[in-house]
Amino acid sequence: MIAAAACVAAPLAAATEVTRIGLTPVFLDDRLRLLQRWRDYLQAALGTAVEFVQRGTYGQVMDVLRAGQVQFAWICGYPYVLHRHELRLVAVPHWRGRPLYQSYLIADAARPFGDLAALRGRSFAYSDPLSNSGFLYMQHLLRRQGHDPARYFGRSFFTHSHRHVVEAVAAGLADGGAVDGYVWETLAELQPALTGRTRVLQRSHDFGFPPIVAGPQVDARSGGAFAAALAAMPSDPGGRSVLAELRLDRFATGEPGLFEGIAEMARLQAGS
Repeated sequence: MIAAAACVAAPLAAATEVTRIGLTPVFLDDRLRLLQRWRDYLQAALGTAVEFVQRGTYGQVMDVLRAGQVQFAWICGYPYVLHRHELRLVAVPHWRGRPLYQSYLIADAARPFGDLAALRGRSFAYSDPLSNSGFLYMQHLLRRQGHDPARYFGRSFFTHSHRHVVEAVAAGLADGGAVDGYVWETLAELQPALTGRTRVLQRSHDFGFPPIVAGPQVDARSGGAFAAALAAMPSDPGGRSVLAELRLDRFATGEPGLFEGIAEMARLQAGS
């Protein structure tokens, strides 16, 4: 991220209300201008000042969301299913025509690793302990194959960013890693030299795309207004520009059932 606790804000002179949006560590490490354009669009659409509040881990984003320090957040499906009794689903991004994405198992392209079995006893990079694609799915996959995830790799560590997983594998700091497929594919467009030093060994089945949610203090009116502003982005030049840079088609209403596969893995993880 730009900084672990950075805020991007430009309050409107006449606005007394501020809409605060928590961001997770996806791939927006150096995308300050993108956030400024998104803020400008949302301020005009909502008629309030807008602040993006960034934190270094999913847990930290959830802390400020549940405490009411931000009203909305773009989070992973894993923390959403863990706390969905407190949260309201506002919108789900559509990427390549669908509200879905996958977890990618990647490896150092310079090493002769062909599958997950070849990474046994090797070093492995996870994104975040509250990431579905960067942690939960891999844990589930290993258990399903009869392995103890805590013992399978010789060394494992968290980077707290999907981009940093790719960087760790590309630099040889980890032999393999678990990463958000949307992030890897986006980086492949933006920085092909980076992803070119990695190789995708396996793709998971589809999961609901990381959603935007409202915290427990947000009323239905405010939640609906924010959902409408996101949904209207394709019809506005500024909104379209932001979507294009995010490599997303649109934000749309999502159904909680999109995340049932993640919820089932979370239940099994809790019982392990």
